[in-house]
Amino acid sequence: MIALDPTPYPIDTLPLGGVPQDVALIDRAGILDFAGLEALTGQVAAWLAVQGLAPGDRVASWLPKTRLACVLPLAAPRAGLVHVPVNPMLKRAQVAHILADSGAALLVTQSARVGTLEADDVPAACRSVLEDEIASTDAMPPSSADPDALAAILYTSGSTGRPKGVMLSHANLWLGAISVAHYLKLMPHDRVLGVLPLSFDYGQNQLFSTWAAGASYAPLDYLTARDVVKAVDRFEATTLAGVPPLWVQLLDAEWPVETAARLRRLTNSGGALTPRMIRGLRERFPQADLYPMYGLTEAFRSTYLEPALIDAHPDAMGRAIPFAEVMAVRPDGTRAASGESGELVHAGPLVAQGYWLDAERTAQRFRPAPHWAKSGGNAVWSGDTVIEGADGLFRFVGRDDEMIKSAGNRISPTEIEEAVLSGGEAAEAVALGVPDVRLGQAIVVVARAINDEGEAEMRLRERLRRDLPSFMQPTRYEWRDALPRNANGKLDRAGLKAEMTS
Repeated sequence: MIALDPTPYPIDTLPLGGVPQDVALIDRAGILDFAGLEALTGQVAAWLAVQGLAPGDRVASWLPKTRLACVLPLAAPRAGLVHVPVNPMLKRAQVAHILADSGAALLVTQSARVGTLEADDVPAACRSVLEDEIASTDAMPPSSADPDALAAILYTSGSTGRPKGVMLSHANLWLGAISVAHYLKLMPHDRVLGVLPLSFDYGQNQLFSTWAAGASYAPLDYLTARDVVKAVDRFEATTLAGVPPLWVQLLDAEWPVETAARLRRLTNSGGALTPRMIRGLRERFPQADLYPMYGLTEAFRSTYLEPALIDAHPDAMGRAIPFAEVMAVRPDGTRAASGESGELVHAGPLVAQGYWLDAERTAQRFRPAPHWAKSGGNAVWSGDTVIEGADGLFRFVGRDDEMIKSAGNRISPTEIEEAVLSGGEAAEAVALGVPDVRLGQAIVVVARAINDEGEAEMRLRERLRRDLPSFMQPTRYEWRDALPRNANGKLDRAGLKAEMTS
């Protein structure tokens, strides 16, 4: 297992493998060893260095998971620049916002994507270049940048309002990679299948943590769950990361026994796994360790649950990851008692530098850590309500801005969703509060039925009358053939709420 080195270095000096013949990348272009990865990173950095860009200029990339897309997150900071990955699922208006907001000086993309943009989508000060134009015979050596220097801006994937650019330093990215490689026990023989967008902090860290451990990364742009199944077999993947909607699709897919047996490690973030999903994953992949995780783009990752604890504590978020201090804090700033709810506050060196060019929202979310915390400096005040139990495990209650306020009660949508999904009538569900004259907010559940919708609703209403108190009963069900997702594959709660309340 990789040594847990707390010393932050420039992100482009990650300990890439250590043995030259080890495989770093397996993609459509073939196999790239770590010596080749280092050479390619240096060449791309050298090309960037002669493009007339000033130190700290932003380089945006709008690409599928090509080899260049995998290398740019290291090459741009090596050249003294700031990388801005743009999710390839985004459309022209969203891309235009990110380019303008970040002040990107260079956009690296493909001709088909450039063709979807209109003349004013790319700022006049931003030059577009196609990825196949990038080539250099020179190579730039690893940098000696200040670990606290800005290395990347990752834009959140909100469906309403403008996405926020989260500023990440070399140290943020380095320590996140070392932390995850350590607690996932990644080894050089592991092969990690990368299905998550590289613009998503979860997906980008998967790339970095894989290479920090000397393991192999296989990028995959997929259309269906069946594509993922085939890729697990083709690449002999041992590790797969996903978000809950992807696990739902993968559990519905056909898995040859020998293919499922290849996976030894499953990781989840971007939403909680329900007990039913945990049972399904444990049955389908009995050889795999399952790692539920909780994360924030503003602090990358906060907690993980050790695989040995998941059967006894399926509702838990786990404990703080290495290099993170996580606490439940009362509204008055004191520490919440064991079993008492409080706001999740994350302190320590994984905390990002704030939101790009947004001092107001930075001041709201990034505030000094509580005076009693072990870590000084700014902390992320998440807005999420959690409980730390006597066992030291954190449990999620809900986001403050998503809590349903009905008939004087504060109701966690997560609790409603878990109850809806526990009986097998629905495959996916989102609980929302919508304005109601009598109740303040009424509970509406948007769901996808496993079988007949009418029968599913009848059985649900009957079962929930037994399982939930009267004030937690949904007043209405909206049935969909598919629930909307955002660009990172998560259920689009914000979009559904806007639709239900408009």
